[in-house]
Amino acid sequence: MREGDLAPEFSLEREDGSIVSLTDELAKGPVVLFFYPRAMTAGCTAESCHFRDLAKEFADLGAIRLGISADPVDRQKAFSAKHGFDYPLLSDPDRKVAAAYGVKRPGPLFNRRATFVIDTDRRVLAAISSEVNMAKHADEALRVLARRGLS
Repeated sequence: MREGDLAPEFSLEREDGSIVSLTDELAKGPVVLFFYPRAMTAGCTAESCHFRDLAKEFADLGAIRLGISADPVDRQKAFSAKHGFDYPLLSDPDRKVAAAYGVKRPGPLFNRRATFVIDTDRRVLAAISSEVNMAKHADEALRVLARRGLS
């Protein structure tokens, strides 16, 4: 997935058992979809908490945050409860959505860490990746959304 691509549609179960679809979320505003390797790990916790801590900044830009990993719903629920996340964590256990977005690693390896900023027309505004800089994903997504608001 690259800038300008059409983001693949999906519907996945979130940590509370409800279903979230990309189309429904885009009706509310642009979506920041971030893939993380595994809930409850140090890097994923740092990244997810950074997205949580920037809630006001994302809200000011009208953006919806969605986290996604291959973790089962019960692990996502525990992760969210432990850290007080105010956005959905989606479960992609068969990694079909990860494959559609090009972040699935082969075999049993965890997905790559990547973030996609998706405009309301489903066009990817930015594809952000870094396996080691946990703040880069949210920070860069905010910059892209701010530029979007200026155009």
